[in-house]
This record gives sequence, C-alpha cells and structure tokens, in this order.
Amino acid sequence: MALAPNVYDAEPIPEAARAEIDRLLSSGDLFRYTSPDASPVALLEAEFAKMMGARYALAVASCSAALFLSLKALDLPRGANVLIPAFTFAAVPSAVVHADCTPVLVEVGDNYRVDMADFETKLAGDVQAVLISHMRGHTSDMDAILRLADAKGIPVIEDAAHSLGTRWQGRNIGTLGRVGCFSFQSYKLLNAGEGGILITDDPDLIARAVIMSGAYEHNWKKHPVLHDHFGRWQNRLPLYNTRLSNLSAAIIRPQLAEIPRRVADGRRNHDYVAAILNGSPWLDVPPPLPPEDRAPDSIQFNLIGLTEAETRAFAQAAETRGVKVQVFGLSEDNARAFWNWKFLGNIPDLPRTREMLMKACDTRLPARLGKADLDFIATSLVAAAEDVMGAPRAYGT
Repeated sequence: MALAPNVYDAEPIPEAARAEIDRLLSSGDLFRYTSPDASPVALLEAEFAKMMGARYALAVASCSAALFLSLKALDLPRGANVLIPAFTFAAVPSAVVHADCTPVLVEVGDNYRVDMADFETKLAGDVQAVLISHMRGHTSDMDAILRLADAKGIPVIEDAAHSLGTRWQGRNIGTLGRVGCFSFQSYKLLNAGEGGILITDDPDLIARAVIMSGAYEHNWKKHPVLHDHFGRWQNRLPLYNTRLSNLSAAIIRPQLAEIPRRVADGRRNHDYVAAILNGSPWLDVPPPLPPEDRAPDSIQFNLIGLTEAETRAFAQAAETRGVKVQVFGLSEDNARAFWNWKFLGNIPDLPRTREMLMKACDTRLPARLGKADLDFIATSLVAAAEDVMGAPRAYGT
C-alpha cells in the first residue's frame, strides 16, 4: 500500500545560503544596519524589487508587519474604515486593528473571490482604504476593484502572502495596488521560517514605512530613496521596530532563482489534481479568472450537495486514507472563519461567505510533490467522497 506523502516539509534551503550564513555567524553581523555597505537585507530588497518590477522594497519581520506598516504609511485617520475580504487569515483584520483602523468585511463567493456587488455597495460608504487579500492565491477581479477604488481616490493594498509568482493581465500580483505585501513564512514560496516584504513605487510611502519599521536616527540613509522624503518624517513618526535580520535575508536570497521553477511545478501539480477532483460529482475546484496565472502551493475545492454531517464524514474519511483536509468553516477555532475573529467585537452577518466556508476544503499541495504523490492525494479525496456518498452510478443504471 502506498504511503501518504509528506505535505508539510518545505524544500531544502539552497546550498548557496550556507557560506553566507557561516560568514554571518562568524562575524555576528546579524543586524541590517551595522554593515557599512549593502547588508544582506538591503541586497534582498534591491533584488526583490527588481524581480517584481517595483521601485522600492522593505523587508520586515512578517507579512502581517508589512500590512500594518503599509496602513500606517498611508497616514489614515484613526478609526478609518478599511475594506477587506471576509475570507482571509485572522492576521489581516488584526493588522487593520493594530493600525488603529476598522475592518469592514466584504462577502466572498463560492470561487473564493470578492463578491463585487457587495464590494461596490460597501465602497460607496465611508471607506478610506482597501486591503485585498488574495487568499490562498485566488485573485479577485482586480480590474474592477482598482477601477472602483481609483474613481473614489481610495488606495489599494494587496495582501499577496499566498500569491508570489501569480500574474494578472501579465503583471505581477503585488504591483497592481499602491502597496504589495508578501510572506517568507515556511509554508510560502520563499521560506525563511518568518519574514515579509512590502513593495511600492511611492517614495513618500516607503520613506514613512522605512522609518516606522525601525530605521532610527540616520539609518534611513542606507535605503535608496531620495533623502528629502525621509527628512520630512524623521522624529515625527513612531518606531515599531519590525525589521528583518541579515540571517533571514541570507536564507531567502538564494531562493529567488528558484521561483520560476517552483511556480511552474506548483501550477502543474494543482491543475493535475484539480482535473481528477472535478471528475467527481461531489467535488468542485473553481477555475481561475481569465486574466489570472496562479502560483498555487495548495488546492481548495468545494463539496457539492453534502450535509454538514456528510462533510464531517468526508474529512474523516480523507484523513483515514492519509490526506488531511481542512474544511474552513468546520475546523474548530479556524483562523480563516470570520466568526472566530472575536477581537472585532460585533461580527457582521455574511451569509454568502459563511455558506462557502462550510463546504470549502483546503489541502496542502507543495510544488515539490511528484506524480505518485499527486495520484495518492487525488484518488484518496475522490474515494473519500465515495465512502460517504457512494460510488457514482453510470448513466442508465
């Protein structure tokens, strides 16, 4: 009997990182601002910005920190309403709260993307910013979102934690809005254990973000931004000290060259498994939107026609067969189910998102898996559905 694949381990860190890590450990030079010249963090920022086609990048402690700093750098008024999708990770509304703003949740449809009718209705209210989370790498209709936001002069931040390598209309996700934020957490395309980065073309915004990230005194002079943008903000902004260390940057930089291969492998794996799952009457993988070229490292699918009891039975049957399935709305204390965000106080009624989360399933699908692993996962999921619902009957029988 085939063994279930390990879907949790990340890819090995490239050998090229080891010499630089040894150098840093020998010197103790781990703080980004002690280097007289370009530190590993500064080099990462330059390389990442160039790769993405952005003018500026700022590496920080996490994607959550990048989102928080982006909101603070926009200089929004205290209590400002920020639209976010109701299907996202709890860190996203948390970043809004940390930035002294108020999250306004927007409905999300069965395809895991923003419900544009609800978005347009809520955008018409008192809204100062939009934070679009490309949750699990699913891109909402960015053309419509940007058109509506631009018409009102409202800035858009992209939470692209799951979307490094995804393109929309041929453009890199994260470069469409005013700011794009990415993650280097272990389950993401680039793995440093923890870490994040924000990119933008706005020199004033990056200057504010750099200072608030912890570039105290004159450390901001080591960033490639016109110094008059920094000069107007020095000593006028609080320091949140959420910098990335040189050690993390040394781990990330050699992985940049791996991105095209990881994206291609992840897309191939996802599409292969999706085709098998879509052959079941009980499982449905929503297709990408036409302008979207995704870079997935997991797969999401909806259960069709199953009751809550049958949905729970499916998840148990899949686990018994060796494949862990998370049903977003049924996993206890799931940080992706909006009704668990008790820190918001009053939880809005979002029936469409709730209905989706009660049938939406999530399974890890790393780019490093081979065909045998993919076959194991796909056939196990189809069989688990049949365990609960019975094998589909051939037409006419």
